[in-house]
Amino acid sequence: MVIDRRIGLWILLRESVLSLVFLCAWDIVVVVMFQIFHQEWMEQPTLPISLIGSALVLFMSFRNNTAYNRWWEGRTLWGAVTNNSRSFARQAGTILRGCPDLARAMAAYPYALRGALGRLDATDDIMRLLPDSMKAGIRDKANIPAAILFEIGLRVDAESRRLGIDGALQGQIDRILSDMSNAQGGLERIRNTPLAIQFSVLPKVVAVVFCIILPLSMVQTLGWITPLGSSLVGLLFVALDKIGNDLQDPFSATPHGMPMLAISRTIEIDLLQSCGLPAPPPLTPVGGIQA
Repeated sequence: MVIDRRIGLWILLRESVLSLVFLCAWDIVVVVMFQIFHQEWMEQPTLPISLIGSALVLFMSFRNNTAYNRWWEGRTLWGAVTNNSRSFARQAGTILRGCPDLARAMAAYPYALRGALGRLDATDDIMRLLPDSMKAGIRDKANIPAAILFEIGLRVDAESRRLGIDGALQGQIDRILSDMSNAQGGLERIRNTPLAIQFSVLPKVVAVVFCIILPLSMVQTLGWITPLGSSLVGLLFVALDKIGNDLQDPFSATPHGMPMLAISRTIEIDLLQSCGLPAPPPLTPVGGIQA
């Protein structure tokens, strides 16, 4: 995730520069053809273009709001995973009278969830934290995060029986695990349900068409200044489309995705320290980007 505004602006400009070059080249072609041939079909009225541009801005704004809602919901659900992980560590330390293996297993869970959402290989982090007694239980499972929660639930039940814990107290821990599972289900829903194709494809197509006909409505008024005005307006639509594309997949391994690795490391530190185990240092941003 980009956390430095200057870096974010630079990334946006860098990723839009190719489109800007094509827009400017097309504008220059239109101006040269208009000055040389001066065909009547090139003198397009400005009112239809203005109406199309206004409608396109509204459409893109709605699409971008929808994409941002997906991104923010994903961040909210990751916040629920963080809070419930801390609650689980507290309950394991008080009700179960301290259980380092459970804390380590729960610390492995966000890494597994990050790998499943981002389609990344998180095996090293999972095997580093997960107790040996639970590794066999997740082997060859299709949903590794859910398998880890299941193994944790089995261990909680075994510890409760061994210590003679009251069922109501054990139920408090089970509710935390259920909340974790519900948050995971919400995150998987976002990952498995992409933005509707009408929102993800149509704005780009309409924006391209708009940018092609835009200089035709400006050239008779602006003349040789048309490339400047048309390219700036076109860049606005290109940037709006780029922002929507960046936000619609919150789990992508890009600078615009959520900092799932940093969140996982924060959870690991909190859980390991809660039971007196050594913990790694927190991740620091690199180049204004938090992984």
